[in-house]
Amino acid sequence: MIAALGRRLAGNAYVLAQLPRQRSLPYAPRARIVAARDARVRGLVRYAARSVPYYQETFRRLGIDPRDVRTADDLARLPLLEKDELRRDPERFVARTRRARDGLTLITSGSTGQPARIRHDRRSLLANIAFGERERVLVSKILGSELGHREAFVGYPDGTLDKVLDFYEAATFVPIRPTRLALSVLDPLRDTAARLEAFRPDILGAYGNYLLAFARAMTSGALPQLRPKLVLYGAEGLTREMRAEVAAAFGAPVLSRYNAVEVMKIAFTCETGSGFHVHEDLCHLRVVDRNGRAVPDGTAGQVVLSNLVNHATVLLNYRLADVASFATGPCACGRTLRTLADVDGRVEDVLDLGGGRALHPRAVWAVVKPHPEVQRYQLVQTAARSFVLRLVIEDDAAHARLAPRLVADLERLLGPGMQVVVDRHAALAADATGKLRMVIALPRVDAA
Repeated sequence: MIAALGRRLAGNAYVLAQLPRQRSLPYAPRARIVAARDARVRGLVRYAARSVPYYQETFRRLGIDPRDVRTADDLARLPLLEKDELRRDPERFVARTRRARDGLTLITSGSTGQPARIRHDRRSLLANIAFGERERVLVSKILGSELGHREAFVGYPDGTLDKVLDFYEAATFVPIRPTRLALSVLDPLRDTAARLEAFRPDILGAYGNYLLAFARAMTSGALPQLRPKLVLYGAEGLTREMRAEVAAAFGAPVLSRYNAVEVMKIAFTCETGSGFHVHEDLCHLRVVDRNGRAVPDGTAGQVVLSNLVNHATVLLNYRLADVASFATGPCACGRTLRTLADVDGRVEDVLDLGGGRALHPRAVWAVVKPHPEVQRYQLVQTAARSFVLRLVIEDDAAHARLAPRLVADLERLLGPGMQVVVDRHAALAADATGKLRMVIALPRVDAA
């Protein structure tokens, strides 16, 4: 008991040590931001060269002296790291240090079709609490207060958010916590709406496409009107038009935090609506073409990230497969952090099952996730009650064993009268960004 309390108090001390100037840093002179970023680049590159098998071999093979990588621009000298390489052997990217052993392992949701294991070290996770001050200041401005908020989040049970919050609960001691309601995307929309109506949250957070489906159900009259003071979304991209639709339905501002399992803090939306401000000192973000060449500001390309704070799974020059473009000028808000004009993240469909029922793709993932023999999958809705499950699976025996079970589990999930058939594939084609649309719903028909 005493040891656990001491560990939590030590966690608090580390968070507090990182807090100074977090709110002011986004407005700091460019020279200060660049200096902080490049200092982290130098430290992490030398650490990776000493401690991470992949980078030990890469620097040796390419004849690169880690001391020559001095700025973020120098990271482009390293080869692009693709998701397939990380998935094949994630342990090659984990540092062989004590710091790397003390942390938390998370699983990506596999926007390219297959998940990957990412380990975050304890200190980087604790620092992430302090880094969040840059984003929390926006919430405080909108709500008009720092404390006392009622927060409701609709997510995947035992998903990344739950695991990170459990880690923080065990690693820190916070006497005053927000009143929080955790809900599941697996529950019917009507049940979730009833619980939200009773809870009356100030902040409603969920996956982007879940909020869009909820907003449309409210607009159609299928769900009661909810009026939070702020709506937050993440994990999935929404277009400007979709964000406007969600804001109109809920009657509240809509903000987003651009995060990934691979990089906890990437960017956050500006209150001006101009785009996403990049956490430049925490991650170096490049926008490149298919060949890995940087594209001009204002031109859309693929996002390549280097996580500058995680000392467990080290990822430098990592192609995330999202599509984005840098803004061509400074933001009117006064922040000096670079701005992404927009971000096109994972594309996933929420299934409309009729009768006010909707199913988020994470529910389908929950069925497939326990079976590592499944290399890729795609659930396609071919009619109101008919679905095809496309599978890429490791061998005939695994297919014969798992296909009937997956069909039964999915039909149970989808509900009475739903039919699922399996179609085995050697491969499933991703889109131009390398992402696989893992759930494809029937096209939405809007009323005239």
